[in-house]
Amino acid sequence: MNDSPLALLGGEPAVTVAGPHFAWPPIEDADRRAVAAQLETSVSIPDRSGIVADLEDALASYLGVRHVVTTCTGTAALHSMYAAAGIGPGDEVIVPALTFHATATPLFHLGAHPVLADVDDRGQLDLEDADRRLTARTKAVVAAHLWGLPEDMDALVSFADELELMLLEDGSHAHGATWNHQTVGTFGAASAFSLNGPKPLSAGEGGLVATDDTELYYRVLLHGQYNKRCRREIPADHPLARFAVTGMGLKLRIHPFAAALARTQLTRLDVHLAGRQRIAARMCAALDSVPGIHVPDLPTAARPSWYALPLHYERAELGGLPLERFLDAVHAEGAKEADQPGSTCPLVTHPLFQAPGDLLPGYAGRQGTAAGAFPAAEYVHATTFKLPVWHREEDVHLADAYAAAIAKVASHAKDLM
Repeated sequence: MNDSPLALLGGEPAVTVAGPHFAWPPIEDADRRAVAAQLETSVSIPDRSGIVADLEDALASYLGVRHVVTTCTGTAALHSMYAAAGIGPGDEVIVPALTFHATATPLFHLGAHPVLADVDDRGQLDLEDADRRLTARTKAVVAAHLWGLPEDMDALVSFADELELMLLEDGSHAHGATWNHQTVGTFGAASAFSLNGPKPLSAGEGGLVATDDTELYYRVLLHGQYNKRCRREIPADHPLARFAVTGMGLKLRIHPFAAALARTQLTRLDVHLAGRQRIAARMCAALDSVPGIHVPDLPTAARPSWYALPLHYERAELGGLPLERFLDAVHAEGAKEADQPGSTCPLVTHPLFQAPGDLLPGYAGRQGTAAGAFPAAEYVHATTFKLPVWHREEDVHLADAYAAAIAKVASHAKDLM
């Protein structure tokens, strides 16, 4: 008879609260009233007015930029940002090999080539590897602030400036995160953010492009906000004004209901982030000395948004116990929402990056990238699992219980071998 206290082996679980344990965004009466009021006001906004103008003004003020354009999704925001930046056929853009695929996939639709560069042991862009992949066609480099942990923007800005590359940011996980007190999304020529359901700032579905560059702003409008908005915002004497009615032919506007939700969520974003900071710090402190578990090593310059808490699993410290078996035991303890990243993974594991020509005729005959080409990205992904980060004081007990579940499994790892 096994006398292990592990729940997987018959013991009592560490987390006894019924799930689900984490849901986002937190919906309050103010959100319900805002969406209901928008239903009575307007269900379609073809220009920059009403709730769309209100949200974009508030976002521009929050980020400290001159221009914000909202979009229907974060992927659309990335697409518009790349198009507005003048990236086109044959151009190459350096993208981290470990990120969500939408950081790179819009480039295919512009005829450009995402050039993947490996990451370091923290999962952030390895600038030495990026440097080795530069060619005469390299036009830009992308900072992707994975899990809401800011990239080293001092190093990235210096890298881009020295090589005369455009620096662009994918801040989809990192709303409100800062590097040396400067807000993520304000370091490059432009940035794109997702407002998808679980993101720190949520519209349910949506996105935004932020920039200080007025010319780039006009081109963002032309990419996905055609007709009334372009006619009203691009000066009549500007060379691009003649394209205002059609733009580039795409309509990527945010829905007013989504804008209404994001606007009320934005009023609470800093409160949410402060709560996440406290609970993430508490969880990291609880897990810091647990064998096999390494919490993020944050530079003093970094203040994350904590979209998630990524943990590095070192199986050698637990007798070689595979991560999958470890997580089976953690789940049995009731910590069901501890998981390995899924679609956020080494991009070369996606068939689209191995054989883009099979779906995209413009890439027919172009050599894709083989799996195994980015060992650090594959290692980081294979050894990472993540936890939700709560924001309310009343959820501290859940954060503590999750940390206790992980510590319990680690302390009894030998029972699982």
